[in-house]
Amino acid sequence: MNNHLVYIVFGVSGSGKTTIGRLIANQLGCDFFDADDFHPQVNIDKMAAGIPLNDKDRKDWLERLAELLGQIEKGQSVVLACSALKEKYRQALIKHSQIAIQWIFLEGNYSTILNRLSQRTRHFFKPELLHSQFNDLEVPEYAIRINVSKSKNKIMEDVMNQIGLEKNKVGLIGLGVMGKNLALNLATKSTSLSVYNRELKGLEENIAKDFCNENKELSINGFDNLESFVYSLSLPRKIFILVKADVLDQVIDQLIPLLQENDIVVDLGNSQYQLTRTREQKLNDIGLRFLGCGISGGEEGALNGPSIMAGGKKEAYNAVSEYLKKIASKDKSNYPCCAYLGSGGAGHFVKMVHNGIEYAEMQLIAEMYQVLRKLYNLDPIGISKIFAQWNQSELNSYLLGITEKILKVKEGKDLLLDKILDKAKQKGTGGWTVQAALELGVPISSISEAVMARSTSSMKNMRVKLESIYRFNSQKSDSEFEEDELAKAYKAARILNHIIGFEMLRQANSQFRWEIDLSEVARIWTKGCIIRSNLMEEFVSTFKNLNSENHLLQLDQVSENIRTSISSLLKFTGHGISYGISLPVFSATANYFNAMVESQSPANLIQAQRDFFGAHTYSRVDRPEEEIYHTNWTI
Repeated sequence: MNNHLVYIVFGVSGSGKTTIGRLIANQLGCDFFDADDFHPQVNIDKMAAGIPLNDKDRKDWLERLAELLGQIEKGQSVVLACSALKEKYRQALIKHSQIAIQWIFLEGNYSTILNRLSQRTRHFFKPELLHSQFNDLEVPEYAIRINVSKSKNKIMEDVMNQIGLEKNKVGLIGLGVMGKNLALNLATKSTSLSVYNRELKGLEENIAKDFCNENKELSINGFDNLESFVYSLSLPRKIFILVKADVLDQVIDQLIPLLQENDIVVDLGNSQYQLTRTREQKLNDIGLRFLGCGISGGEEGALNGPSIMAGGKKEAYNAVSEYLKKIASKDKSNYPCCAYLGSGGAGHFVKMVHNGIEYAEMQLIAEMYQVLRKLYNLDPIGISKIFAQWNQSELNSYLLGITEKILKVKEGKDLLLDKILDKAKQKGTGGWTVQAALELGVPISSISEAVMARSTSSMKNMRVKLESIYRFNSQKSDSEFEEDELAKAYKAARILNHIIGFEMLRQANSQFRWEIDLSEVARIWTKGCIIRSNLMEEFVSTFKNLNSENHLLQLDQVSENIRTSISSLLKFTGHGISYGISLPVFSATANYFNAMVESQSPANLIQAQRDFFGAHTYSRVDRPEEEIYHTNWTI
């Protein structure tokens, strides 16, 4: 973007030379000089007294500026803001210069400039001197002329267009670990990129500039000034945001005054889907476009290719899909793991459910580890070998693979895992999933139990105290260790957990009228994301051509797998619990299955109880369901 020129922004006092000059310098990433800072004190005093400068007053001042410009070497750029009203002043300025000069004249009529001067405070130039400046002004034909009667944003657009600086195609805000990796991902895919990170003294300083210096071989321009960052982007602007949820709205509010109609803002963070819907409506109402895109894959995925779940207006997605598909992981057929899922918060909703499934998948593996180690007395290396074998089978998954590696890592002679405090943290997406399920009336027992398991783990001190009161002597299983049965139990629980998550997507899609294709969701989750697995590959075909009215447990491929493994799950769960092992997610999947395949539940008793104490009424099996009844139960 840097053309290696000296840019001299000139015009009468009050035309905006300093403001526009600084913005240009920020855009170029070069030094800025204000000619007013080079005036001797006698000149400042004279102007402050309302006395115009003459040529003699300007002589030494112009010489100092000429010496400054003469020191600029080839390969450098600087921006100078200077009145330079007469041609002889301009020639005096550049007499020592060794590189090309680009003159930028800021023009405005007398009344416009006078109005600006009257609003300016703490400046030595008096408004009554403006007449003398207009009298001295000689406008050269070689200068770029910029009308200053427009907004600052429009002025900068005109400047950028006329000086011919090539604009970048995509902007990214937020250079945390994920942001940096996504920026590198984009830049290595032949995408010219602008990056911005806020400046917080003592905390976040020179983040963007340092990042660019570390990656000079890539087409990345770094900014710590938001205005300059925005001006560096081609229209319509495409701005990706990767910041913490608690500052996202603040960043959006700062962006809005700088944007133009049809510019696109893309939230790539973990946002609550209902807030995403609100933000989309807010920006749409003022002519801007907004997408909420969930991304999964962690740091490695951000760099090498995440799974991307997009939500918002289709035309906004179409405008940025080229870049989203560039950075996405590729499935086995080399198609991008990126999909449009519907309007509003659809993308973040799907990402939220992804994380809910992830919570339960992690908990299932942890529970299996606990059974193998505590109940069957296997050492971590032995458990790692079992997980490695499973990972070479239909049970293959990213999470199982990393767990197999974790179980082999030692610190000295000790297992590193044993030195990690057993208090699992969470960022909120699991809880959001549970809350959304409650609002939708969808059972997600495996996910809710995984969230509660993390909450229970946080109560470490209390658990230590209660163990001393209640824990019976540790017992080992009195049955033989049957790896095949454990594998089947794990298989059934995994399938049911995924069915629970995908069922939530199916029902939400129906209620919100989104465009979620479960087969397509499974496809974009086959690579890049945290829950990628062989099972997800199977689901791509399993979920094709779904009947929207059918529960996923009704699918032939699902029922076939469940029938061959459910008895192992029920046996495993009961056996583990009877020996004092907590198996919340295994139990939840087993209970979900039992409840879903039981035609007569005890909910009729619950309805009778509700009617007894609260006259909540009930329906009858021998009458139309829309008819309601109440009984005086005390008679």
